Amino acid sequence: MPDLLSVKNLKIEATSYPPGEPPKTVTLVENVSFDVQKGKVLGLIGESGAGKSTIGLSALAYGRGGASITGGQVLLNGKDILALGRDGVRTIRGCKVCYVAQSAAAAFNPAHKLGEQVIEASLRHKIMSRTEAEKRALYLFKVLGLPNPETFGDRYPHQVSGGQLQRAMTAMALCPNPELIVFDEPTTALDVTTQIDVLAAIKHAIEETHTAALYITHDLAVVAQISDDIMVLRHGKTVEYGTTKQIIEAPNQDYTRALVSVRQTKREEARDQSNTLLKIEHVSAGYANGFKVLHDVSMHLPKGQTLAIVGESGSGKSTLARVITGLLPPQDGKITFDGKELPKALSGRTKDELRRVQMIYQMADTAMNPRQTVRDIIGRPISFYYGLHGAKKTERVRQLLDQIEMGDRFLDRYPAELSGGQKQRVAIARALAAKPELILCDEPTSALDPLVAEGILNLLLKLQEETAVSYVFITHDIAIVRAIADSVAVMHRGKLVRFGPKSKVLSPPFDDYTDLLLKSVPEMELGWLEKVLTTRRMESAGN
Repeated sequence: MPDLLSVKNLKIEATSYPPGEPPKTVTLVENVSFDVQKGKVLGLIGESGAGKSTIGLSALAYGRGGASITGGQVLLNGKDILALGRDGVRTIRGCKVCYVAQSAAAAFNPAHKLGEQVIEASLRHKIMSRTEAEKRALYLFKVLGLPNPETFGDRYPHQVSGGQLQRAMTAMALCPNPELIVFDEPTTALDVTTQIDVLAAIKHAIEETHTAALYITHDLAVVAQISDDIMVLRHGKTVEYGTTKQIIEAPNQDYTRALVSVRQTKREEARDQSNTLLKIEHVSAGYANGFKVLHDVSMHLPKGQTLAIVGESGSGKSTLARVITGLLPPQDGKITFDGKELPKALSGRTKDELRRVQMIYQMADTAMNPRQTVRDIIGRPISFYYGLHGAKKTERVRQLLDQIEMGDRFLDRYPAELSGGQKQRVAIARALAAKPELILCDEPTSALDPLVAEGILNLLLKLQEETAVSYVFITHDIAIVRAIADSVAVMHRGKLVRFGPKSKVLSPPFDDYTDLLLKSVPEMELGWLEKVLTTRRMESAGN
């Protein structure tokens, strides 16, 4: 069978403008080649900066962020789309080649109904009439398993869940009957339970429509379920390229082997649960609109240990963190810290109470001022809590940079000059600067690549051993829970459904929700997705 897409010796470059220096040409992608046949899926995997998305967008003859395709060919059905020119390229984008972004919420116009947006490209490119496009959209809504497909298109983006919106974006890409779809991390922001449904829907849709696809991700377990072939990338170059079976079961390169084996270790839980630092008693909380998020939640955390709070989006995990910090006063219940009840609201807490509880956020990008250097970012809590300035403050910042294994060469860098993992390390150092006894970690590794995330987790465990700091770790990743937790709380729709030592919570018998959560974690195993879906169908038939 001839190749639908053939990329040959691709080279992509960009120009950087270092302060006070002449412009420099940076090579983002170098000498990358691959082929994709109709109805087949190629997975592109690698760490941030590996060139995955840049290569994926080259299939649309597009270079984002000032990047330019400076060498090689991108052949679609034997025709080099790089030679089409601006007007020629417009005739294939959104028509022959479509794109599914990571954040569907950012890709839809909130002012227009979903159905209108799904059929827009088909109408604009005059591929089909409105009646035909609406019929096609209805078919795709059914194929993708969307609820009430006949009326689903009448909803606005804010009226559906994240998983449904991601499937709607897939429907939008499939509607014009494209020959190729580029999926750019389409399930990264989703919970594991939702991710299963979206992965199954994407795989089914590709099989039904015989569309070829590039599937970009940093999760090898996910790509193993949907791809026929996998290309492993690093620093813009191909590390390894082969069938999914070969890459998963017999990788040739050390980097690929590291990706396959990441986070296989499990930490033994602490045995002593008696010395309580944080106690949450019968907490209920909601927002000003009257919507109640938390319902009578109780749990506790011993000193120097890690409590993992798991559950899907909307389960109340982050809301509970806001209650603990005082950002959201509870409607009922209380928070006790080191034997003393904390004032419900942040404004009522003393400076020392604020110092003792710090937070690390999910997105380090948005949690830092882009106009401040690392010296300023880490130094601010040092000045605020300890009154240090000048040389003494700088020396303390240096100590913290050493503690997070970065060093003082990063002192005067800005966030934009740091990698994702480096930014998160700086966020950790900023939290440590206050010398807290408790750090709330709200999904701090979910946006990171597996190897980088593993480095952050190992750093947090090392810091815990050195300082005896306690962690509340909010996550939907069960692999992380197994790696770092001492105790686990499982939340669902604002209620605590399971709590206790890790060994007990993650061992049967399970309640229905915990059972579903554990079964939804992708495994590095060929055919795992089909196995899970078959089990679900049998269980549904039995009920």
